[in-house]
Amino acid sequence: MRRRIRRLSSLILLAQVAILSASLLIGFVLFAITARANLTSDYQERAADIAQTFAEMPTVQSCLAGDAASCDGDVQRLATATERRTGAAYVVVIDMDRVRHSHPNPALVGRKVSEDVIARDGQVHLRTDSGSTGTTANARVPVFAGSGSTVIGEVSVGIRESSVAAELLGQLPIYATWIVLAFAIGTAVSFGLAALLKRRTFGLELDEIARLLQEREATLHGIREGVIAIDPAGRITVVNDEAQRLLRLPEGARGRRLDDVLAASPIRDALTGTTEAKDAIAVTDSGVLVLNRMPVMLAGRPHGAVLTLQDRTEVTGLSRELDGERSFAESIRAQQHEFSNRMHAVAGLLELGRPEEALQYLNEIRGTAADLDRTLRTHVGAPMIVGLLLGKAAEANERGIELAISPETELGPAPELLQALVTILGNLIDNAFDALADSPAPRRVTVAIVETSETLTVRVADNGPGVPDGSVPRIFESGYTTKRGALARHGGLGLSLVHTTASRLGGTVSVARDGGAAFTVTLPRPSHADLAAASGGLR
Repeated sequence: MRRRIRRLSSLILLAQVAILSASLLIGFVLFAITARANLTSDYQERAADIAQTFAEMPTVQSCLAGDAASCDGDVQRLATATERRTGAAYVVVIDMDRVRHSHPNPALVGRKVSEDVIARDGQVHLRTDSGSTGTTANARVPVFAGSGSTVIGEVSVGIRESSVAAELLGQLPIYATWIVLAFAIGTAVSFGLAALLKRRTFGLELDEIARLLQEREATLHGIREGVIAIDPAGRITVVNDEAQRLLRLPEGARGRRLDDVLAASPIRDALTGTTEAKDAIAVTDSGVLVLNRMPVMLAGRPHGAVLTLQDRTEVTGLSRELDGERSFAESIRAQQHEFSNRMHAVAGLLELGRPEEALQYLNEIRGTAADLDRTLRTHVGAPMIVGLLLGKAAEANERGIELAISPETELGPAPELLQALVTILGNLIDNAFDALADSPAPRRVTVAIVETSETLTVRVADNGPGVPDGSVPRIFESGYTTKRGALARHGGLGLSLVHTTASRLGGTVSVARDGGAAFTVTLPRPSHADLAAASGGLR
């Protein structure tokens, strides 16, 4: 691991040092070029000052104005003295006829120059000149007659470029020292930054970090549970595909506040809460979810929360289906037990020689149970619904409740969305039984199932206390219940499941107070094209 740490730190350090070196080198070269240009300009200005001073000498002006018969010797001596005193490479005086009156090479005095007088326009001209004395910083200044404005010649002064280069070389070591110091500081900072980044990545190599990220993404999006991570500000930092599907979050939900991407609902309140939640049941439009919320604390400070969501819609549906089968089995068992008791009673009466009383007893016991069984088999063709209702009838009998089947009931042998019908019917009947728990006798629950060519209607009514005033808008919310005592522990889910199931299938749920509470669920009959998709959604 130490070898890998050094390798990664070296890569980071070498990359930063390379960038720093290239930047400083380019900067140093650009600075040298700029400094050279500035020095050349300064030397041209110095040459101009020398030439201006020389042009204002009366001897020079008189010579060029023709006032002296032979003045070249005097001008030449002045030029030579000026060259020695100022370090200029040359001081050349030229009249308007292009004749030289001074020159570092005395043999050229009195001869014409090859080019015209540049300063005849009365301006100072600065340039770099390549002449017989080498490359120089050159200035050409006009010579005026007395105090007038008439140009009578020019003075050309040049300072060798070697002098410029020498001064530049004298300045560069100072700047080079600053460059080296900046390089040392930058290298130290780069080394510290590389070490800091290494500590922040827990000593992992770049390929290891990439592999961990790939494994994290594969795991996060490969599991069937929904996973959401929320920071202390309520923004979504991690969300996988399953969580987006279960909560129907929009694309790009990551990085946004949960309040902005999820509509107000009990499940949003649970997700944005601050307390821990374990195996909490939540009902949404997409089904039944099991929610776990775990706050994250680092160094004693809150760092958001991690939430997991599990889709229990299929399990809930199968549980309801199993409840129907169990109710049917319990009904058969209860009927068998009751049948044995009744047969023993009839056999005893016959043994006592009382056939009339035995016949009367048989007529009495044939009444209610036989009528219910005959009604169900006549009006309900689906065996699962028959079994569910028989089981609920046996439970009602044990709880002292009369379960009646409405005469308008009519259901075929294979209704569409059978599992949804079991969920709706079972929850509504259980809710009615619980509502009658504290009601005085007689207690009655009436069930009606009407199937037409377009709709399937389920109506469950009881003669209990009814729905309390003000509770109607909330009775279909997950977790809300009007039950009290021991029944409250099992409340808050049944009606929510009924409402969710009906809404998902495009149906409606209504409640009325008709001597108690009457719940009516109307489901549209699905087409054959939609049947498979709707059934799949329930599971």
